[in-house]
Order: sequence, then C-alpha cells, then structure tokens
Amino acid sequence: MATDRAAYWNAIGRIWQTSRPQKLWRAHSDQVNTALLEQWLPAGQVERLLKTDAFDEASSPGLYPALVRRARYVIEADVSTVMLQAARHRHSTLRAAVADVCRLPFADSIFDVIVSNSTLDHLACHAEIELGLRELYRVLCPGGLLIVTLDNPTNPAIALRNALPFSLLNRLGILPYQVGATMNAKRLGHALRQTHFDVLNEAYVMHHLPEISVQFACLLERHASHKTQSRYLRLLMSLERLGSWPTRTLTGYFVAMRAVKMR
Repeated sequence: MATDRAAYWNAIGRIWQTSRPQKLWRAHSDQVNTALLEQWLPAGQVERLLKTDAFDEASSPGLYPALVRRARYVIEADVSTVMLQAARHRHSTLRAAVADVCRLPFADSIFDVIVSNSTLDHLACHAEIELGLRELYRVLCPGGLLIVTLDNPTNPAIALRNALPFSLLNRLGILPYQVGATMNAKRLGHALRQTHFDVLNEAYVMHHLPEISVQFACLLERHASHKTQSRYLRLLMSLERLGSWPTRTLTGYFVAMRAVKMR
C-alpha cells in the first residue's frame, strides 16, 4: 500500500513541477495555513517539529518559513521522494524523511509539535486515518501539540465532490489528484479523543471553492497584472472572515483541530 502511494505521489510530483505551478493559488493557500499556524503554534520556540508531508514546500515557499520561526529542528516526512527533493531544492536547510504517515521511522515521544496539513485525508478509509492518528500520537511527546486539517465533508461542495467519480472530475480538470476518506468535526474529535488526545480548538478555513478559485487564479496568473493578482489574493483572504460566522461548518473547505497528547 505504501509503495503504491509512493509511486502515485512521485508521478503527481513530476507533473506538478512541470505543468501545474499555480504560484498565485499556492500563495493564497500558504497565507491561509500560515495564519492558522500563527494562532495555534506555541508562542515560544520548541525543540522538534514534524510536518507530515512536503507538498506545500514542493509547490511554493509553503509553511516552512513559519515553522522554522517556531522550532529549532523541523523535519518533513513524505512518502514521495520527488516531493521531498523539490522541497529541499526550495529550502536547503529542510530536513527530510521518506516515510508513510501510517508508519513513521521515528522513536516514540520525540516531537514537541506535529503539523498534519491535509495529509490524512488522502488515505483510503477511516481506519487508515485512525491508524495515522495513532502513529502521530506515538511519536509526539507527552503534552505535545498536534495541528491537523482534513477536507470538511460537511461542506456541500465536498460532499458532492466525494459522491462523483474521480475519473470524471479528473477529466474535467476539477480534481488534479486523488483524494481519500475524511471526517467531519464530530468524527475527527471522537477519533482524537479515542487516541488519547485532548482537543483544544476547532476551526474551519478556506471559505470559498478552490476548484473554481484555482482556475481563476491560473487565468489571472497568465493574463493579469501583479496589482490585479494582489487584489484577488486580498479578496480571497477577506472571505476567511466567514470562519467566525455560524455558517462556518458549511463554508469552510477544511476542518482544523488543535489537540494535545494527554499521556
């Protein structure tokens, strides 16, 4: 299973590096996720931090600049060597480990913080997500912090996406790569507590439809001025105010949780 995942994401990584740079969209994604990290990461600098994939850093500056401000030792684990090589090319000081999130090559209780940014929602089923959470629990030190985001299935757009065949969505250019199982906030919170995490915070981020916003961003990237592109980024970020509205469970594309390892 891990070998198949590695082969698949290596292939996606090669395509992404050559034909899908999406610089404008990636700038927005980085901004949204960095804003969440700035709120939820410990105020002081921790010793060791793990990020569970390298996709962000392979495609853009990613979250690495925010992470190295908060941790002395940052390592990224990814099943894809192509993603890790691209991330290392962009960030020469990045430490990398070829690893599957369900079977990490690290000792018990070694990390102070783990950031799992839309990684577990590429696994095949809920049982694999729960296995991934148990593995993250294992390598996190007691009292350590986990920040995890998953696709939000309560969002009607994601519910519709998940109900349609991937082959169709891929041909239409809506889904460039496979997505997996995911969990709503109630189920994710339950899974975290069953794994002996204490959930501290819940949030919803990315309050628009990326499938549409990405296409528009690509169009602007090719044809619009830098000023127009900057205005578009500001517009997208302004929609994040919906994260404080009662409708946030319906508009947020990702559900995010901040949890601490209890024992």
